[in-house]
Amino acid sequence: MNLPTLEKTRVVFDERLSSHRFFAHLFKQAEIEINGERPWDIQLKAPGVIDTALSRGNLGFGESYMNGDWDAESLDQFFYRLMRAQLHQRIKPMQLTYHALRARLLNRQSAKRAWEVGEKHYDLGNDFYAAMLDQRMTYTCGYWKNANTLDEAQEAKLDLICRKLQLEPGMRVLDIGCGWGSFMAYAAEHYGVECVGLTISREQAEYGKSLMQNGLPVEFRLKDYRDETEQFDRIVSIGMFEHVGHKNYREFMDVAHRCLKDDGLFLLHTIGKNLRATACDPWIDKYIFPNGELPVLGQVTDAAEGLFVVEDVHNFGADYDKTLMAWHANFEANWPAFRDRFDYTFYRMWRYYLLSCAGAFRAREIQLWQFVFSKKGVAGGYERVS
Repeated sequence: MNLPTLEKTRVVFDERLSSHRFFAHLFKQAEIEINGERPWDIQLKAPGVIDTALSRGNLGFGESYMNGDWDAESLDQFFYRLMRAQLHQRIKPMQLTYHALRARLLNRQSAKRAWEVGEKHYDLGNDFYAAMLDQRMTYTCGYWKNANTLDEAQEAKLDLICRKLQLEPGMRVLDIGCGWGSFMAYAAEHYGVECVGLTISREQAEYGKSLMQNGLPVEFRLKDYRDETEQFDRIVSIGMFEHVGHKNYREFMDVAHRCLKDDGLFLLHTIGKNLRATACDPWIDKYIFPNGELPVLGQVTDAAEGLFVVEDVHNFGADYDKTLMAWHANFEANWPAFRDRFDYTFYRMWRYYLLSCAGAFRAREIQLWQFVFSKKGVAGGYERVS
């Protein structure tokens, strides 16, 4: 080896050593050790993991996990400690600047692009989601206040929403982003209402129709929310606002205002973030929810200004940690049935998705809000339920 090559090798080695020390120092603040013995300690399986994380942030970090380049026995605890210590805010690689600007400047949730998440995420296969979710196929946060199982938590959440909306027999309810129809079926069966659901997933609509029994007054419409014009006594949107995008928040509220009768109530259930100036996670955007975006509290209320009175805001984001861990347990238990359909990279991708999100909710980095809106304010005041 000649001298220039030797010097170049030494420089590369020194840079990697410096990166390793930098990450070791950061992890120490979160009580995480590189190649340590605790369940939440990160285990490096291949070279370049740290350099990838420094240069490409969570996108590169997540992809290197999918490739098997690093691991942690308890991935949810690893991410909980990392986010609780705010370490993810300390690394802002230049390569992610384009992603942040793109999310800020472009309307990535236009009517044309809104169908992409349905095709790439929700149409993975109904049997796959049935194996992971509760018996009602509810793909949103459960309410664990008095629940011990996933089924109990999801039924408690559905009933909580019905009570917040003050449903009465004969009312007509619009469900924007209805999924497989779990809310509509529950509300129709237990509260005697008629429901119309909007979805952009053909798989969800067809499977949801097959689940409806005993002639329940439930209708699925394969339609973008912007195209709905009919008026309803109540409106609900559970876990769909995360796909709307900040450039469309006002239009979403305009649609809800247009479709809600003057004396009606509108409940919005959405994940939210704490900091306005943060871009959507590039790994989640690429592999899980294309074009997704979490709002901050002020963006929701700004979009509703002049259209709705905010009657109630309820945050039970900590319950999403329990929900995600229950989904993960079901996913792991049923993975052998899907091993021939999805490869090992998909398995690691899905684990990363469920467990990193559980850690984020546990760290209170992201929230789960339920808003109740009225058009003119409830006469005498709105009575809160929990």
